[in-house]
Amino acid sequence: MLFAAVNLLPLLFISILGHTPCPDRCLCFQSSDLVDCQSRELTRIPQHIPEGTWLVDFSRNRLTEVQSSAFIGLWSLRILLLSNNSIQALEPQSLSSLQFLEILDLSFNRLQRLPGDFSQSLGSLLELRLHHNLLQHLAPQSMDQLENLRKLDLSYNIIQTMEAGLLNHLGHLRYLNLEGNELNTVEDHLLTRQQRLEVLHLGHNNISLIESEALAPLRSLNLLGLRGNRLEHVHFRVFLGLRTTSSTYLQLSLNPWTCDCELHRVFGKIQHVRYLKVEDYKEIVCQGPAQLTGASLASMDSQLCMAETSAVLVITITVVLAVICALVKAKHNSNSKQSASDSDPQALEK
Repeated sequence: MLFAAVNLLPLLFISILGHTPCPDRCLCFQSSDLVDCQSRELTRIPQHIPEGTWLVDFSRNRLTEVQSSAFIGLWSLRILLLSNNSIQALEPQSLSSLQFLEILDLSFNRLQRLPGDFSQSLGSLLELRLHHNLLQHLAPQSMDQLENLRKLDLSYNIIQTMEAGLLNHLGHLRYLNLEGNELNTVEDHLLTRQQRLEVLHLGHNNISLIESEALAPLRSLNLLGLRGNRLEHVHFRVFLGLRTTSSTYLQLSLNPWTCDCELHRVFGKIQHVRYLKVEDYKEIVCQGPAQLTGASLASMDSQLCMAETSAVLVITITVVLAVICALVKAKHNSNSKQSASDSDPQALEK
C-alpha cells in the first residue's frame, strides 16, 4: 500500500499544479517548447497548443485553411511551419495573435491570394516563405506592415505583374526571390525602397524588358539572377545603375540573345566595370540571327563587330566609287560639250 501511494504522488502533484496539454496526434517537447505535428494526416489545426510554445510544425498534413481562432494566445510563438499542405485560404485575423512571429513558412500550398489583413500583426516577421503556391496578384496592403522583413520568397507562383508600392514598406529586405513566375517587365517603380537588397532572383520568368531605372535603387546588390527569361537585347545603362560598393554578380544565360555588334559592346562595357561580373558569360548562347543560332557569344564576340565593320566598309567603298564614277562621267560630258563647241562656232551662236 505504501509503495502504491508513493507511486501516485507524482501524478497527484501534476494534477494539483496543472498538466500542460498537447494536441491530439502531436508530440510536445516541453523542455524546448516545441510542438511537432508534421505528417499526422491533420485536416484542421488542432486546439490545446501550449501557450509557451515557440515553434510549431504542421508541415506535410492535409490542411486546407487556417481558421481565425487557430493561434489565439500563442504570444511566445517565433516559428510557424505550414508547408506541404493544401491550404487555399487564410481566414481573416488568422495570424493576428502572432505579434512576435519571426519565421512563417506557407510554401507548397494552394494559396491564390493573401487576405488584406495578412501582415496586420506580423511586424516582427523576418522571413516569409510563400514559394510554390498559386498566387497571381499581391495587394500592397497585404505587405504594408512587414517593415522588419529580411527574406521574402515568392518563387514558383503565377505572378504576372507587381503593383507600384507593393514593396515600399519592406525597406530592410535583404533577399527577394521571384523566380519561376510570369513577369514580363522589370519596371522602374518596383524596387524603389530596396537599397539594402543583397540577392534578387528573377530567373525563369517571361522578362523581355528591364526599364532603364529599374535597378538603380539597388546599392547593396551582390547577386542578380536573370537566367531563363526572354531577353534579346539589353541597354548597358540598365546595369550601370547598379553602383554597389562591392561586386555584383549577374546571371544572364538561357535567354534568346540576338548576337550583333551592339550586344558585344554592351557585354564588353559590363566586363570593364570593376564592380560588375557576368558569372555565366561563357554559357551565353546566341538565338539570332539564324546563321549564329547555337553559337557562344564569348567565342565569337569580336567577329560580330568585325563583320559589321566589314559590311560598313564595303558600303562606304561602294558609295565612294559610285560618287567618283558620277564625277568622272560628269567631267567627261562637260569635256565633250566643250570640244563640240570649239569645233563648231556657228552651232555655239545658235
